[in-house]
Amino acid sequence: MSLTLDQIVDETRQLPPEVRAGLVERIILAGHGGIDPKVDEAWKQVSRQRIAEIRSGQAHGTPVDVALAEVRKLAGL
Repeated sequence: MSLTLDQIVDETRQLPPEVRAGLVERIILAGHGGIDPKVDEAWKQVSRQRIAEIRSGQAHGTPVDVALAEVRKLAGL
């Protein structure tokens, strides 16, 4: 018997966050043939810089619920 997409999502909710993140990464990589190492390194550099800016007070984050509301509004949802 195969699982429905909803059943799979429900099952993944029981996994620890780091395991879910790894699963998502593997699914994305499987569908797109991998990540270019240069692109991966560039994203890591950008991420480190943004984290440093937030920690130093030079930049401020946006709460996820606010960011998602903005995205939904832009998407007309």
